[in-house]
Amino acid sequence: MLARVAGVWVGTSGWRYPPWRGTFYPRGLAQRRELQYLSRRVSSIEINGSFYSLQRPESYRAWAAQTPDDFVFSVKGGRFITHLKQLREVATPLANFFASGVLALGRKLGPVLWQLPPRMPFDPARLEPFLAMLPRSTAAAAELAAHHDERLDGRVHLEVDDDRPLRHALEVRHPTFCRPEFVELLREQGVALVVADTAGTWPHLEDVTADFVYVRLHGDTELYTSGYTAEALDAWAAKVRAWRDGRAPTGEFTVAPPADEAPGGRDVFVYFDNDVKVHAPYDAIALMQRLAE
Repeated sequence: MLARVAGVWVGTSGWRYPPWRGTFYPRGLAQRRELQYLSRRVSSIEINGSFYSLQRPESYRAWAAQTPDDFVFSVKGGRFITHLKQLREVATPLANFFASGVLALGRKLGPVLWQLPPRMPFDPARLEPFLAMLPRSTAAAAELAAHHDERLDGRVHLEVDDDRPLRHALEVRHPTFCRPEFVELLREQGVALVVADTAGTWPHLEDVTADFVYVRLHGDTELYTSGYTAEALDAWAAKVRAWRDGRAPTGEFTVAPPADEAPGGRDVFVYFDNDVKVHAPYDAIALMQRLAE
C-alpha cells in the first residue's frame, strides 16, 4: 500500500473583489472568468459568499466546473448559524446549509470553516454539542441535508458521488478560548483550530488539534489591509512545512501540550484574507513559490 502524502493548498478567501480588477485581474477580463483566472494561479480558494447567505446548487456546480481537476474549495459556514443563532438550535439551519449545494462540489470539497463572532466566549456546554452535530463524511452531510426545511424546496442538492471524509475548522475571536480545555475539546472532536493572524485584533493560536491545519492570514500589521513582507512569508512557509511534515511545534502561540507527531504528515490549508489593497493573491502566489523551493 502506498504511504499517504500530506499536501499543502494555498489561496485566497474569496475572489470577487472590485479593487482586484485591472490590477491582479487583467484589464478587460470578464467577471465571470475571474475564478477561472485565479484558480490557475493558486491551489485552493475559500468560498465566503456562503457565510452571508445560502448559495444555490447551480453556483457550486459552476465553480467546480471552472476550476482545475485537482483544485480544492473550502466553504465558510453560514453566519446565521454562528452569529445569529450562536450555535443554539441549529439542526435545521445546518441541514439547510448542507442542502444548499455544498455537496455539488464533489471531490473538490475541502474543509468547512466555522467562524465564531468576537462576542461569543468559550462555553463548552454550547460548543461541544454543535461540534458533535457536524457531519464527518459527505454521506452523513447528505443525510443531514435531507432534513432541510421548506425554504429550500426546489433548490437542493442531496447527492454525493462518493462517501468521503468531511473536515471542519473553527475560528474563534474571544480571548476566553486561549485555554488548554478548548484545545483538548477540539482534539476530542477532530476539529482543526484555525490559525488566525489578525494583526493582534483577535486570538492567535497555533495548537494543532486535528489531522490537518487551517490557516487564515488576515493581514500582517493592519487587519485585512497590509501585505506580508518577504521575511513574514519566509516565517509562514517554515511553519507550513513543519505542520505538513507532521510536527506540532509549541511556542508563544500555543496554550496546550503538543499534539502527537503525525508520521504521514498533515494537510495544510492557507488562505490570505488581506484583500483590501490587493495583497491577497500576490501573497498567496509568493507563499506557494516558497513552498515549492
